Amino acid sequence: MYFYGVIMTASFKKHILNFKTPSGTSRGILKTKETWILIIQTKGKEGIGECGMFKGLSIDDRPDFEGKLKWACTNINKGLEFLISELTEFPSIQFGLEMAFKSLQSQDKFDLFPSEFTRGNASVSINGLIWMGSEAFMKQQIKDKIAAGFNCIKLKIGAIDFQKEIDLLKSIRKQFTSKDIELRVDANGAFSPNEALEKLKRLSELDLHSIEQPIKQGQIDDMASLCEQTPLPIALDEELIGVFDVTKKTELLQTIRPQYIILKPTLVGGFKGSDEWITSAEENGIGWWITSALESNIGLNAIAQYTYKTKNKMPQGLGTGSLFTNNFESPLYVENGRLQYNKTKNWKINL
Repeated sequence: MYFYGVIMTASFKKHILNFKTPSGTSRGILKTKETWILIIQTKGKEGIGECGMFKGLSIDDRPDFEGKLKWACTNINKGLEFLISELTEFPSIQFGLEMAFKSLQSQDKFDLFPSEFTRGNASVSINGLIWMGSEAFMKQQIKDKIAAGFNCIKLKIGAIDFQKEIDLLKSIRKQFTSKDIELRVDANGAFSPNEALEKLKRLSELDLHSIEQPIKQGQIDDMASLCEQTPLPIALDEELIGVFDVTKKTELLQTIRPQYIILKPTLVGGFKGSDEWITSAEENGIGWWITSALESNIGLNAIAQYTYKTKNKMPQGLGTGSLFTNNFESPLYVENGRLQYNKTKNWKINL
């Protein structure tokens, strides 16, 4: 396959993102995050993408990951459709390729979906993310996010004593009603199936918006039962990882019947994979929103532009760009709880 009559070449480079502050999840403390930047070149033109495989979470966290990425670069001239079809089990590489090809085709290689967002005239509502840690650390994060103008806050729970987490949420509700601050919690599968319903009942008393992945993925019957009985809306997150076939995506949603699903394009196969999940969710009356998965600003930029294009008005999970000391400088910035694009600011990519 030729692109504008010129043969393409492709290469990639690993980039280690360093967290400003070690960030706690139910899987442990994150200090660094690996990612792979993909470059496609033709004569006088370049496209850039990001394969942000997430170790310990991505289905493509496999020993042959970099080997498969090399294969994709070697076979780049066979075209995006062929590569996507051959890389079903490597969703982060699929997404990096989608991004890079779209970048190559764009007038401005970072303006993948030209819109009022990339022209600086519109923004995307996002949630403020509160990382796990000590009670004092989490309280300070909450104060900072509220002071920064966020009206939707998401807390990762499951690391400290559950009662302390309840008390934290209660302290927010004493000051702010659900009309003032929308509260979401993410358990990352921290609850056991036999305790989950009782914990959801206690959480529901605090007028929360939803809880993400209360029990570990793969417990389909238990999750279906929980979604049927829950007093608090449940959002599937990790449960979507590794489900590749469109029919199986629909079967999963029709079996579990969650109230929401959460799409991380890096983990579910990029724009195409996300589109499939959105179509299936909407056909089955299930809500959805989109979040990043600790990509650099290259991946976050693509996700943000795609998200704006969907016209979903819910707060999205796209506030991760400022977490790293060595992220790439970009036009993305957050103000008053909204992700915005400063079209006068240039990108700085140092690899």
